[in-house]
Formats: sequence, structure tokens, C-alpha cells
Amino acid sequence: MRRCVIIGGAEIARYDKVKSYLRAGDYCVFCDSGLRHREALGLVPDLIVGDFDSHPDPCLPVETITLPREKDDTDTVYAVKEAVKRGFEDFLLLGVVGGRFDHSLGNVAILLYLDALNKRGMIVDDYSEMELISRHAAEVGPEFPYFSLLNISGTARGITLENAKFPLTDAEIRCEYQYGVSNEPLPGKTAHIHLKEGRLLLIRVRGE
Repeated sequence: MRRCVIIGGAEIARYDKVKSYLRAGDYCVFCDSGLRHREALGLVPDLIVGDFDSHPDPCLPVETITLPREKDDTDTVYAVKEAVKRGFEDFLLLGVVGGRFDHSLGNVAILLYLDALNKRGMIVDDYSEMELISRHAAEVGPEFPYFSLLNISGTARGITLENAKFPLTDAEIRCEYQYGVSNEPLPGKTAHIHLKEGRLLLIRVRGE
């Protein structure tokens, strides 16, 4: 099954970093002002979704879903839901964080939505990649000088973190106390993360 790439309208400054995550054969959905990234990313839309309040409809010979401006779902959330209906299991979201904090936080919550459906999602911005850990273990390789573990839903328990500057054993992280910010893999090592209960947002921060 092809991976679905959702492109939103948040700023992208380091296109070279973001483009390194793209694969041949990705199914690309552009959301409204995300269309401004089309040329720089070198992508051809497979689907365009939006109410076109922040970018004109380019009227391309591409399937386009025009949304009302007053609605419950943002253009990005609608695009993700539409891709889920079409059977996609793996999602990469670009241009969805940065700028307005309310939009950024709402888009991070998409990872919770996808995880609840047992689907994989990752958000990539100019400096980092973000994914939710729940049912699977995760790693942070030495190519990432920093990483953070944040709780954005309930309480995460039974957290084990190995090969990190600040290791954890059977730990707990609650939403109201985010002490998992800015950890580091040990030099030349790959950090390993496991948890028994709950969900954590893993943010891997890329080096220059």
C-alpha cells in the first residue's frame, strides 16, 4: 500500500531536509495553502483538499474536494480522514506545525487519531520528526543529537529508556509534568524506548 503524504500550509524553510523523507510512489494530498509548497517539494498532487480561503484553487486536472469555509474539521484533518476512508495505513504530514500554535497543536493531535485507528503517522518539520509511541518500541539513532518524550494523552507508565544520557526504568510521565524534554542518545549509541501503558509523543531533533 502506498504511503499518504499530507501537505499543509505551515512554513517550510528547509526544503532539503523535508524532501529527504519523501519516497517514490507516495500518494500526495495538498491542503489549501499547502499548495504553495508544491514547486519547492517537487510533488505532483494526487488529491487537493481545501476551502481555498488562504490559497486560490489552482484548477489543476487533479481530483479536488472543495470544502465549506465553516466546518468542524480543518482542511488538514479532513484530508487525513478522507485518506483513511481510502484505505491508507501509513501517513507522513508536512507543513502542519509552525506559525499559529492552535493549528500546530490541532495537527499534532492527528497522530492520536491515527494511533487510535492502529495506523502509523509521522510529522516532519524543518528541525525534527514526531511520532506517537504506544503499541511498539522505538529507537533514536546517533544521527539525532536530541530527542524528547512528551505525554499528550493521559498517563504513560512502565517507561524504559536505555542508552540515553537520562535513562528511565519503569517510569511514569503525566501530562502535567513533562520532564522528558531534551534528552540525548549516548555517544555512538542508539537509544531504545519501551512503554507498557499509555502513549508518548517522541520528537527526534535532527542535527545540522
